[in-house]
Amino acid sequence: MIPGARLVLLGRQGAGKGTQCTRLSRHYVVPHISTGDILRAAVREGTEFGKKAKELMDAGELLPDDVIVGIIDERLDRDDTRRRGFILDGFPRTTTQAEELMRITEPRGIDVALNLDVPRDVVLRRLASRRVCVDCGTNYSTEQPPKYRDTCDVCGGDVIHREDDTEAAINRRLDLYERETVPLLQWFEGRGLLETVDGMGDPDLVAGRLVDVIDKHRGV
Repeated sequence: MIPGARLVLLGRQGAGKGTQCTRLSRHYVVPHISTGDILRAAVREGTEFGKKAKELMDAGELLPDDVIVGIIDERLDRDDTRRRGFILDGFPRTTTQAEELMRITEPRGIDVALNLDVPRDVVLRRLASRRVCVDCGTNYSTEQPPKYRDTCDVCGGDVIHREDDTEAAINRRLDLYERETVPLLQWFEGRGLLETVDGMGDPDLVAGRLVDVIDKHRGV
């Protein structure tokens, strides 16, 4: 049986992290933990930190690190992650959050932090052409649209061009990512935990590169 894994996946928006998380989750039989997904789940389930998050969001406030870390900690304390591991997508975003991640995952910590590297001009084109279902979140593009115009193939919802997917808005998000992530990459690299992987090409080939790097890093 393939051993589990404890992974962090980093990369620019539009680099294909969601696609690769799905493949890695299946390969290592571990849950894909998206920060946005578990935040919504914690609010819906009314967990301790979910209630705090809802109060802050209802007041229009940004979520502080202690609430975000608390929600991650709640999720990582479940049986599936404690037994086999996890793939974190969207967390950590800062070195402070990375330090908290290592604290809550002691003594084992994580196996490796993967930086899925796709050039900025490529992700800018991808995001500008992106279309998304408002109901289930399935992504499409102008090159790969739904079969029936603006109707989602998965759930039948409306497929739209998001207002924050303009070139100016995308560039602002990418600028923020660069500012936040360069120190984070250096933090992981300084601890011997960072592996950068070429994210260009067919998704299956990229997944193969990621698996090779993970297994080599862990000495499997």
